[in-house]
Amino acid sequence: MPAAALPESLALCLTAASIGAAHTLLGPDHYVPFVAMSRAGGWSTAKTLRVTAGCGLAHVAGSVLIGVAGLAVGLAAVGLEEVEAFRGDVAAWLLVVFGLAYLGWGLARALRPIDGPHGHVHANAAALEPAAGGPVRVAATASPALSPWILFLIFAFGPCEPLIPLLLYPAARASPLAVAGVATSFAVATLVTMCVAVILLARGVGCLPARGLERFAHALAGAAIVACGVAVLLGL
Repeated sequence: MPAAALPESLALCLTAASIGAAHTLLGPDHYVPFVAMSRAGGWSTAKTLRVTAGCGLAHVAGSVLIGVAGLAVGLAAVGLEEVEAFRGDVAAWLLVVFGLAYLGWGLARALRPIDGPHGHVHANAAALEPAAGGPVRVAATASPALSPWILFLIFAFGPCEPLIPLLLYPAARASPLAVAGVATSFAVATLVTMCVAVILLARGVGCLPARGLERFAHALAGAAIVACGVAVLLGL
């Protein structure tokens, strides 16, 4: 790459990183589901970050692959954006469906007959242990083992709408290295922002009083996921 092109490529990468971070912060679906699931399932900080990073990577990789493939076969920008818009609608509906299913499952568990000789529900002991460096986590039961994988599939299908226009400019100038730099900058900024937002929001939620709501933790998590899906459908 010519030396004169380096400042332009650097500017493109910085722009991609800024847009990736802003896109993530403005979309609560990028972090609220992970905080809700972590809180309900009593996940450790390490597990929460693993799930968040894995879903974020799948989220960005899907758009990168579609964008690069579309550019390789000469698909117009409008065509790529239509594909991404369709994927966005499907991903939002998948969030709503998953959230409703999780909400129903959580309510069923919360409203089942209480057990124990003293008429109370026994909480999952592991979920009551304090997270590393953080407040006590509360959860009635462990979340279903497939829940992180369902989130992974939903995020793999969900698009990164701002990424396609960012890829078009360096691609039009026949600069594969700049395309790779833009995609990498966007991905790193998105993943880092997702993880930081999840940690900060989880800390804040952990400081809220939860006494009496433990048995409804999964139902509340499902409701939060539904709200995120509806927000995406409404363009919020």
